[in-house]
Amino acid sequence: MRVSSSRSRARVIRRTVFSAFITLLLAATVAPAQEKGKFPVGVGTKTLGTGLVWLGTKRGFFEEVGLDVQPVLLRGTPIADQALVGESLYLAMGSADAMVSAAVGGADLVCVAGVINGLTQAIVAGKKYKSFKELRGTTVGVQSLASGATTVLKRIFKKNGLEYPADYKLLAVGGGNFNLAALASGQVAAAFLVVPLVFTAEEQGFNVLGYYKDYFPNYQLTVMSVKRGWAERNRALLVRFLKGALKANRWLFANKEAASDFLAKEIQIAPELARKGWDYYTANRIWHPSLELNPDGMKLALEILAEETKLAAQDSAKYIDRSYLQQAVKELGER
Repeated sequence: MRVSSSRSRARVIRRTVFSAFITLLLAATVAPAQEKGKFPVGVGTKTLGTGLVWLGTKRGFFEEVGLDVQPVLLRGTPIADQALVGESLYLAMGSADAMVSAAVGGADLVCVAGVINGLTQAIVAGKKYKSFKELRGTTVGVQSLASGATTVLKRIFKKNGLEYPADYKLLAVGGGNFNLAALASGQVAAAFLVVPLVFTAEEQGFNVLGYYKDYFPNYQLTVMSVKRGWAERNRALLVRFLKGALKANRWLFANKEAASDFLAKEIQIAPELARKGWDYYTANRIWHPSLELNPDGMKLALEILAEETKLAAQDSAKYIDRSYLQQAVKELGER
């Protein structure tokens, strides 16, 4: 009994310390969150796909709707979801399946718009690894252990004869450039990289073993999610944010060269790679012009989540509320 009691106290202490850490981190970045016009947004990783929030902030689209949007870079959706529940963040851009997993666990969260409506990742291996079977017994780099991209990676490895964790290990290194750095340093034998970092890795001599979309062509990866209760109390504020995001997104689609140059500087990649990435995201409908979700892609994401975690099958419609985005579109006078 004493051992069990001690362990329980230890778990409570760990949770308390973690919650305090997140509160302090967000307070240092976005405080005071309740000040008029402030709108803190959590982002799991800074890539071409999530560049919209920095575009809207730095080119004045959110300012046009009277908001001071403050991006907070957090490694992984679970941390952002906890901050949403505590209302330290107002909105988070993170993986759809992790958000739903949190909601199933009791978090009052809902998706209100799409961010990355498809899979842009590829599994890239070190220079000496030419096939999946050669990765048996190695360590593979991912953004976080609970992200949607990690869930899909495990499915792809399984299709190629490798089971987790029996045949390989996973190491959370942060996503984006962190994955590429871990691969280049030899910290991991392989990692998933997003377009256009895939092109950078190829130029450096690394081996692309396969693109996610070739295995799963229809998958909702990243969404904008909010705490349902907060959104109901702050509908006008959320709609203003979505109007600013729509303005930024429309500009992104209409101005390839300027948008590519901005994103290249912001995420620190070569301009030509940013242009290739813009082409890939627009041609493959990874970005939706009106920030809509992909309902079929959402359904598949939750089917895979249920299989991976042994959760009961989930109705994706329960976790989507399009009314805020629809109102934003209407107020902008768009169809």
